[in-house]
Amino acid sequence: MNTQTEPAASVADIVKQVFSVVFVVAGIAAFYYFSADHSYFKEIRLLYRVLGLVVVVLAVLGMMLTTGLGRTVWSFVLESKQEVRKVVWPTRDETMRTTLLVFAMVFIVGLILWLLDMFLFWGVRVLTGQG
Repeated sequence: MNTQTEPAASVADIVKQVFSVVFVVAGIAAFYYFSADHSYFKEIRLLYRVLGLVVVVLAVLGMMLTTGLGRTVWSFVLESKQEVRKVVWPTRDETMRTTLLVFAMVFIVGLILWLLDMFLFWGVRVLTGQG
């Protein structure tokens, strides 16, 4: 039996991943802490808080790219970009026809369900003596 196993992550990679989670949580907590009304930092504007959070997230992404998992995810992203370039996208005319066909089918099915509902409602009223 041929089984593929992933190599075990090194201790440094695990430490980097844990610190990444800690830094993101700390960045989000700081973002909301500095927005609180009771905070002494009320004069800190939203722009600075957002920029601080973006810097933290970019630093975490940079740190994650140095791990084995990060390199694997990055190579997956690059391969995905190559695959998207190979996709043959429909023309505008094909897209319009397909969209109009979907709208027409939704309208027809809705009409059929509405008629079925009206018929069943009429039947229940007749059976219960209300109509």
